[in-house]
Amino acid sequence: MSVVATGLILTLLAFLTSTLSGVFGMAGGLVLMGGLAFLMPVSAAFVTHGVLQLVANGWRAILHARHVRWGIVAYYALAAVTAGMAVALITFTPSKMLLFLMLGLVPGLLWIPQAWLRLDAARPLHALTSGFLVTGLNLTAGVAGPLLDIFFVRTAMTRHAVVATKAATQVFSHLAKILVYGAPLFTAGARGLPTWPVFALAIPLSMLGTAVGGRILDRMSDVNFKAWTRWIVTGVGVTYVIQAAQLWLKGHGA
Repeated sequence: MSVVATGLILTLLAFLTSTLSGVFGMAGGLVLMGGLAFLMPVSAAFVTHGVLQLVANGWRAILHARHVRWGIVAYYALAAVTAGMAVALITFTPSKMLLFLMLGLVPGLLWIPQAWLRLDAARPLHALTSGFLVTGLNLTAGVAGPLLDIFFVRTAMTRHAVVATKAATQVFSHLAKILVYGAPLFTAGARGLPTWPVFALAIPLSMLGTAVGGRILDRMSDVNFKAWTRWIVTGVGVTYVIQAAQLWLKGHGA
């Protein structure tokens, strides 16, 4: 695929997935990570995903700043920094086959019965736990939205507060991803990364998609919001498991 075609696909993905995340809070990141893994090497996909999702989540948090629960964000950030430092000490980059398998399995977390877990991000200890676990998974599987969601399903927060607070927490997880995977890439000459003009176009499109997603969110009910999130993310996950199986059968695990 040509550089121009890759750039066009990436910018389109940036807009569409940020719109999806603007509505559901996590589905867009899952779709974007898979799309990037198709287009570029895994390390480059991690960094590109981190940059675009950092912007999309940061802008979403700004747009819905009045709904953000900043106490939760503070505890999450503290644990996220710890997780980032721990993973940075381990030199691990998943193969494409393993990455797609992990991307496909992560949505299964959404189907864990709520009665089995009594997690609530509004509790300081639970917020700390989510920051460490979610950031750790983000740095190994590329995404961790379904895991993060487990800590929010029992909160008494509205859909706007859930989306806004999750967006603010993910700023730290994606920043960790950029630092952990970006440092080796830039040292080696930024191999596999999109050019800066592509980022310059994709970033504002991510912001635009976030705004569009926010408009759609305003028109949804809390019930529809929760139901659609589970099924959309699960459908994407099944697609990734199939892709992982195809790569394994073809012997293209790298």
